[in-house]
Amino acid sequence: MTKPEDVLSFWLDEIGPAGWYKSDETLDEQIRDRFLTAWKEAQEGAYALWLTYPSGALAYLILTDQFPRNLYRSSGMAFATDKAALAAAKAAIGKGWDMRIDAPARQFFYMPLMHSENLCDQDRCVRLFRGRMPGENLLHARAHRNVIRKFGRFPYRNEALARTTSGAEKLYLEDGGYVSTLHELQVKEVV
Repeated sequence: MTKPEDVLSFWLDEIGPAGWYKSDETLDEQIRDRFLTAWKEAQEGAYALWLTYPSGALAYLILTDQFPRNLYRSSGMAFATDKAALAAAKAAIGKGWDMRIDAPARQFFYMPLMHSENLCDQDRCVRLFRGRMPGENLLHARAHRNVIRKFGRFPYRNEALARTTSGAEKLYLEDGGYVSTLHELQVKEVV
């Protein structure tokens, strides 16, 4: 059975910030080889004890929120454990455990909120990044929130989730999607 330390040492030390948000098939394959079974076990509740202390909760969030995006890139399965990760993140933040983890790892307590298609979660994510971990991720949190404000969901997930794309969403995606949202915010910050 996987231990929290296995997840943390792999993600925080081996991969590190430079690799966390890269779209890389080699990394995806590494995660599949090392953590696919653990992710499936987490879906069945095997790692609930991890949620009883800060570093365990961090490992759980990485396993259930970050890893599925690598395990199942471009598939609806990439979002299969989002609800569990979101509930775990809210509970951990409520206990102040995010503040017991140093940056940059602290951001993984907030990522399930950023990945949520709920505007209240998006607003909370922006507040948390602004107050507890300002920096580049605040810009990304604001961009995610803007997409949810505009569409109520992330249009770039539509195909993977077999959702119909509206005309406005199609235009948004053709115009660059998330990258265009990010660019608009960057321009506003400079002005």
